[in-house]
This record gives sequence, structure tokens and C-alpha cells, in this order.
Amino acid sequence: MARRLIALDLAGGEAFVDALRAVWEAGDAALPVDQRLPGPARRRLLEQLRPDAILTEAGEQRAESPGRPVQDGDAVVVATSGTTGEARGVILTHSAIEASARASSARLGVTADDVWLACLPLSHVGGLSVVTRSMWSHNRVIVHRSFDAEAVQNSGATLVALVSTALARLDADRFRAILLGGGPAPPQRPANCVTTYGMTETASGVVYDGRALDGVDVRVRHGEMSEILIRAPMLLRAYRTADHDVPPPLEDGWFATGDLGSIDHEGTLTVAGRAGDLIITGGENVWPESVERVLRNVPGVADLAIAGLDDPEWGQSVTVYLVPDQTSGPLPTLASLRDIVREQLPAYCAPRRLVVVESIPRTSLGKVARHQLVHPSA
Repeated sequence: MARRLIALDLAGGEAFVDALRAVWEAGDAALPVDQRLPGPARRRLLEQLRPDAILTEAGEQRAESPGRPVQDGDAVVVATSGTTGEARGVILTHSAIEASARASSARLGVTADDVWLACLPLSHVGGLSVVTRSMWSHNRVIVHRSFDAEAVQNSGATLVALVSTALARLDADRFRAILLGGGPAPPQRPANCVTTYGMTETASGVVYDGRALDGVDVRVRHGEMSEILIRAPMLLRAYRTADHDVPPPLEDGWFATGDLGSIDHEGTLTVAGRAGDLIITGGENVWPESVERVLRNVPGVADLAIAGLDDPEWGQSVTVYLVPDQTSGPLPTLASLRDIVREQLPAYCAPRRLVVVESIPRTSLGKVARHQLVHPSA
């Protein structure tokens, strides 16, 4: 019998957990849908990943595009962006999820008395893994629709996964342990805060406080760039596209992360940052090209580029570098640019800073040379 992919178009809560459990009991796989996606982006996601059905609060409905089956053992398909910003699905198996949950729980010393809190988006592996981890360990899990500082403070949970922007708004002492991921950690953090490194392809964090979890191998490939490589049982099975599954480009079982870093003589990993142009803002991934496409034809703009500037609160802030076109209208304001982006992309993609420049540096092929963009002093 063909295994189906079921899109879970549900807000965070008990209904989501129950739906995920039901999908698994039927032998199918689940695709969590980001509840913040505007209509056009949601339709593109479903067209690209081709679930067989969509489960909403109103019940199950057939998808508009013909569904494509999943393989035996596939548990979830988590949408992530490629270099073009278009969605592709990371296929994680039940064995990968179990390996992740087992290693994480062992490192944290999870007991039957612990209660997990999921307050990050369940369409991201950082939020989803809280749910799947608790399901594996049979711990109670509390799922919030979104992050609300007061609700998180009063949840009664002992374990939680957060990003730095959320941590700054909480009393960390309310929790036994806090997993912190999604970007650079603050220089000063509570003793119960565990920094994590991982990605969708590794089924969540696989390095805690610089040390690999049990069963995880990490090394750095030296050369022109010191790229971080990972070999682990929690790696993805494949990438899902509209037409077929694409095996990950492994080298003797090693997955190239695209991140740069170093490992000291004690085996502690330090992550320097992305090798590419990805902007990580408040734990969310923003590809510059997707924002540029939205803003390219705005009146008053002769040329533009998107890049990330270091930000003490957000990790990075999405910044638009803009060359004015005096012949086609007044210079657009930051507020107007934000509104335009939010009509087609999630709100976190909207730029937070506007820098007016005389020209955009480009390569001989016309690609934006982001590293050459002038960073403002304020």
C-alpha cells in the first residue's frame, strides 16, 4: 500500500500532536505547514512538495495537485529553502527522529518528571523536534500556538527550546534546561541554557555546547574554507521535490553543512557562520534572493540588494540596500517596503533596515557581491 504525505495545516496545540500521531499510526508521513505563510507562498509550498491531502481544523481535504507517495519509514517532510529560496522538503525517517530524541534526551538527562514546552513554529525542526522528542520519550508536552513570554513563564514546563530573542524576554530560572538554537547565542547566558548546533537535515541540534551528541561525528574539512561536516544516524534520507526524491550529497556518509567553523584540541566545535548568504534573523532563515524578487519592481528603485547586518537582538537584521531611481517616483520608505514583502512572504522576511547607496556591487556575472556591501556605522 502506498504511503501518503499528509500536510498538517494546523496551529500549534493538542490537535496538532493528535494529528501527527494519527498520521504515523496510519503508516503515513506528515508535512507541517507554516501558519505564517501568506496564501501565495502556501500554495507554492503545496505545489512543490505535493502532499496527498491537507488536514485543517475543518477536517481532511484532497490537495489540488496530485499527491506523490512517501517511502516506508518516512516520518516527516520539513520544508526548508534552497539557494533560490524555493521550498524543498527534508525527509526524516522514524529512525532518524528516534536517534535524535534518544541522543538529546540522554545528554539532557530527561526523566519521567520532565515536561517539554513547544513554543517555536512546528513547521521548523526546532519546534517540531520538541514534539517528536516528547512522543518518543513519553514525556508530557505543552504546545503553544506562538511565543508569548507570559504564557511561557507560567507554563510549568521544565524543558524548552528557544531562540535568543525569546530567551531575552524570560526568566530562565523557570526551567531546568533551555535548548538555544536558531543563530548566534548571546555572549552572556544562564547556566541552564544549552547552545545547540544543527539544522533541518540533522533532525535538530546534534552538537550541544560545542560537543557532539552520542553517536554523532563532527569534523571540519580544511581547504579554502573550513566547512563543518556531520555523520550521524539522524541525517535526512533525501530531499523531496515535486517530481522525485533527491539523495543528499554525502561523501562516505559525511554531510557537508555549508557552515564554517573550527574544532579545538578538546573536540569542541566553534561555528563561525554560514558559508553562503543565508540571513538568520530571530531563528528564522531568510534567503536574500526571495526578498529581492518581491522588491525588484518597486517604483523609485533603480537597483537593490538584500543582506544581513549583525543585530544584538535578532542575530541578524534583514537589510535592504537601495539605489534610488529619481525618474520613476519618490524613494520608498522602509515601512512601505516592509508592507510589500509581508504581502507575499512571511513577516520575518521584511527588512528592518534601509540603506541608500549609489550602486550595488556585483560580480562579472551580475550576481550581488554581498560581502562588498557597505555596512552603515549606525
